Amino acid sequence: MSFVELHPDTGPAPTTLPVDSDWWRGAVIYQIYPRSFQDTNGDGVGDLAGIIHRLPHIASLGVDAIWISPFFRSPMLDFGYDVSDYCDVDAMFGTLGDFDALISHAHELGLRVLIDLVLSHTSAQHPWFQESRQSRDNARANWYVWAEAKPDGSPPNNWLSIFGGSAWEWDGERMQYYLHNFLKEQPDLNFHEPAVQDALLDVARFWLDRGVDGFRLDTVNFYVHDKQLRDNPPLDPGLRNENTAPAVNPYNFQDHLYDKTQPENLLFLHRLRELMDRYGAITSVGEVGESQRGMEVQAAYTAGDDYLHMCYDFAFLSNARPTGTHVAETLEAFDRIAPDSWACWAFSNHDVVRWVTRWNVPPEKVRVLAGLLLSMRGSICLYQGEELGLGEVYVAYEDLQDPYGKRFWPKFRGRDGCRTPMPWNRDNQNSGFTEGKPWLPVSVEHQNHAVNLQEADEDSILVFYRRMIELRKHHPELTKGSFRTVEAEEDFLSFVREHDGKRMFCAFNMSDQSRDVALPEGNWIKDEAAPFVSTPTEHGITLPPYQAVFAVERSA
Repeated sequence: MSFVELHPDTGPAPTTLPVDSDWWRGAVIYQIYPRSFQDTNGDGVGDLAGIIHRLPHIASLGVDAIWISPFFRSPMLDFGYDVSDYCDVDAMFGTLGDFDALISHAHELGLRVLIDLVLSHTSAQHPWFQESRQSRDNARANWYVWAEAKPDGSPPNNWLSIFGGSAWEWDGERMQYYLHNFLKEQPDLNFHEPAVQDALLDVARFWLDRGVDGFRLDTVNFYVHDKQLRDNPPLDPGLRNENTAPAVNPYNFQDHLYDKTQPENLLFLHRLRELMDRYGAITSVGEVGESQRGMEVQAAYTAGDDYLHMCYDFAFLSNARPTGTHVAETLEAFDRIAPDSWACWAFSNHDVVRWVTRWNVPPEKVRVLAGLLLSMRGSICLYQGEELGLGEVYVAYEDLQDPYGKRFWPKFRGRDGCRTPMPWNRDNQNSGFTEGKPWLPVSVEHQNHAVNLQEADEDSILVFYRRMIELRKHHPELTKGSFRTVEAEEDFLSFVREHDGKRMFCAFNMSDQSRDVALPEGNWIKDEAAPFVSTPTEHGITLPPYQAVFAVERSA
């Protein structure tokens, strides 16, 4: 296998894409989990060179941008979400020169590049934390969240870690507890300290200067904690859900009023937006981990032009099946709660069970749900392998890498099942991912979904995604238009998208029975470019099982 020749580290990559400050609105963004995308050096872990090599595949989908999960220097206890140096590439992924080459090649292919910034916490090996823990009066003593023990030696309050147990870890060096919302090796930064905010803005500036087109902001509502360290109240058991943590995790037992989503967070987001706006066509996508008040937080974080460009919560990343009623209610609720905001929707990412498995979707239903996602009002994130129709992989305990899964096994098996390597070529070793031993097993089930097989099949799910994304890009009604529900039932949804006086009618039959669909008033004609079949009748359209129709108004 040959790979592109990388440029030397000669500094920031040039930006060659046209300036369009509104490019992100309605965009399709492809998420890359670099460890599992493509390995080029045989160590079994994907790298930046591998991403460069596979950029043509991503560009062929017609997506607008890529989002790359963390590749910064890290001890990899949480696989890059524990950063020990924000301004360097971990050696397992390559070099800053590789990253510059990636930016350059992506831009040549018309792809914008978002990177995953993890600002709420660092690795315990970060020099900032190593200095902070040395004493209570050093230059960075207040850069992390330190607190005294209670008189009996117990933690300062009842806050819990998403990864299990108390969110507080005792440090014998300072003789204090420090806060960690995730692993104990991921101490939380103290955003009440102005120097911390300044340092993190410098991090964002470093990558903007290198040519990135925006940021996906990990756990964006975890940045600021309650300064008084008040206890979280218990949550009514009837309100518990699995949008932020699995049911087996007692994290769901609390109403997280004080350990995250504090009002002071908006002040930092405003400073970050001011910085991004100096660079022109930059965007930001905030991950909001908030089970009870998700859309309200999104509305606040994306209001007007002062904060983030868009957020996505966990509405379609949960176990709740996307029925017609649920989808319609969710989209309508967003328009009602956040009328001045822009949504970003996803069915899968690196933290949840792949949606084909999560919702137990039969093969014949995959297209209609994928078409529904790509017709929603808002921007769309696709997770690597989603375009192949990949399902979740069972990873045996002895092969497990995810500390979250090890903590709650077997009732929660962690996130490794959605992170296994991409299947590129069925006939190659490890499906073309690596010539070495892959860091996670290559799925036998995924081999028959390999890219090389689907490329040769005009009826494949891969070709379907290309056609559906092309349809979305061809119609501003789908990328930027308004949304109005026409009819919503358990297994059926129809709506109208409208932009600049043009309307598109979209209807989705998610059942195993044919259905007659009445068209709204108007002179409608089926869009022949849509990757679905339908049969006109005197009453409107007959939709076969698991089919959709996209109709446009005929010009007068």
